[in-house]
Amino acid sequence: MAGNAAAAPNYIPVKPDMKKRLFFTACCLLTALGSFAQIPALERVEPMFWWVGMHNPNLQLLVHGNNISARKVELKYPGVTLVAVHKVENPNYLFVDLRVSSGTIPGTFPIKFIKAGETPLIYSYALKARNHSAGRVQGVTGKDLIYLIMPDRFSNGDKSNDSFSNMREQGIHRDSMFSRHGGDLQGIINHLGYLKDLGVTSIWLTPAVENDEPHASYHGYAVTDHYKIDARYGTNALYKEFVDKCHSMGMKVVMDLVHNHAGTEGYTILDMPMKSWVHQWPQYTKSNFKYEAVMDPHGSAADRKQMLDGWFDRRMADMNQDNPYVQNFLTQNHIWWIEYSGVDGLRLDTYPYNDPEYMAKWAVDVKAEFPHLTIFGEVLTPLPYTQAYFTQGNTINRGLDTHLPAVTDAAVKDAIYEALNGKDGWDSGVTHLYTILAQDFMYQDPSRNTIFLDNHDMSRMLSMVGEDMNKYKSAMAMLMTLRGVPQMYYGDEILMKNYSNPDGLVREDFPGGWDGDKKDKFTAEGRSDKENDAFNYVRKLANYRKNTPVLHNGKLMQYLPEQGIYVYFRYDGKSTVMVVYNSNDKEETTPTARYSERIKGVKSAKNVMTGETLDLANLTVGAKSTLILELGK
Repeated sequence: MAGNAAAAPNYIPVKPDMKKRLFFTACCLLTALGSFAQIPALERVEPMFWWVGMHNPNLQLLVHGNNISARKVELKYPGVTLVAVHKVENPNYLFVDLRVSSGTIPGTFPIKFIKAGETPLIYSYALKARNHSAGRVQGVTGKDLIYLIMPDRFSNGDKSNDSFSNMREQGIHRDSMFSRHGGDLQGIINHLGYLKDLGVTSIWLTPAVENDEPHASYHGYAVTDHYKIDARYGTNALYKEFVDKCHSMGMKVVMDLVHNHAGTEGYTILDMPMKSWVHQWPQYTKSNFKYEAVMDPHGSAADRKQMLDGWFDRRMADMNQDNPYVQNFLTQNHIWWIEYSGVDGLRLDTYPYNDPEYMAKWAVDVKAEFPHLTIFGEVLTPLPYTQAYFTQGNTINRGLDTHLPAVTDAAVKDAIYEALNGKDGWDSGVTHLYTILAQDFMYQDPSRNTIFLDNHDMSRMLSMVGEDMNKYKSAMAMLMTLRGVPQMYYGDEILMKNYSNPDGLVREDFPGGWDGDKKDKFTAEGRSDKENDAFNYVRKLANYRKNTPVLHNGKLMQYLPEQGIYVYFRYDGKSTVMVVYNSNDKEETTPTARYSERIKGVKSAKNVMTGETLDLANLTVGAKSTLILELGK
């Protein structure tokens, strides 16, 4: 029980006088500590098991149980040192610091919680061998096409887990956009063949961990148990099976993480370890949702505090990432999931709302354990410099290296829509897309950014382009051929549509994912001719991209648009792909002599989508249409 916790590297020490130093004010919503009714004497230990051979030898166990702090902690195992035991404001918690030395042999040992005159409470703790199998935690790169799925809305593969009597939201109600619909992990597993055939190489699920909230719990962003897959989706073991099946089929998995907030029905919120576990306010205070409050060199401390510490929603408690216990809890949980499941990448929800210094340290700690892991943060802004502000490398004089490799590139998304829907001008229409990409110099590596057209929070792409099929295909062509890691939203390939007003309208069920659906759009027979046209276009383009290395990591060269014609190239030392977009409302023929720098005397090119050979001297492009050309030698 003795030792110096601060002596170990990469460890967030908790000093004995922490309670005096941590800031909190009385909160009208969350004032009770130790009031969690009827918890067992030893309710849980988290992480519930760990691994030997981690880069960071330090481990902090969160122990929750009725008046557990009245007990003494004892353990004995070769290579494991009990460094410190921390008692906090709430007597239902202990935080136990361990050090697992290098060379410790995997095994199981008892942790005893002892109180005089009572039988000891014993938790059998397992230290496992790390899984270094090939194909795990391999990273998601420009080689990939990410397909985003809301598990509740994709397919119901197991009716037995539709509802549980011990959870706050009961039943499935497919006629309500705010209720559970019954989609689950097994439903996704059942359709992995469909996704592979489509050309998908990576699957991103909105959070699948438990969200035991009483209303609208389906979206997943109000976690109530960080270490448990929501029972209505399946089990932890099934999630791992899902990842393994994806890997066996040549696909990867991106896990969605929420650092900033947690559901108010979670045990650490209902029975907080200390008031400073979450950000407290004299009265309920929302974030101002303004990134500029963090960026502004002239900004007020009050605005910055409200941006970072204000709550996202009344049902989403804002985690206090200045608290070292919270830091350890979140970082260890994320490392646990990666090692346990083998996921290949992480998408970080609401990235700008997190504590910057903690997130920088988090990224360093996680990458130290998993060097090939891909990480990208959600940053939703039409401004490249705002996106770049949050990326690694201190490229625009922030004064802090965030160690965040990439962001969701909303600036490119908005620019693609302007190119499709706007009238070309000095900085409008397709010229705006050119201008946005010209600002890539602000990123350490823009090719790591995730580019996309829509997601679960936004109006669907088909509606955004007015259901114009030429624009739809041009949008898909740009998504698959521009720099970055492309991500598409489930159902875009079958022309699912709607506006995000409210967002439930863009989270509809995939037709055919439920027994009794009138149409099964996972099959060609269930799709209309127009839907098959869209599906076949996306499938051909996605599979071409999958098998064309120059679109994975080739350089990008773009030309200033002229008369509404925008031309760019992806090229390397072996091959060249030329993309020509006509933003005009009528067919145009354009000479190509201007692009000789990249065409390099090649006379003909193959139209990737039709297979026909075209003379490169002049190119004819339909209204709002795009040619994807593979140049000959």
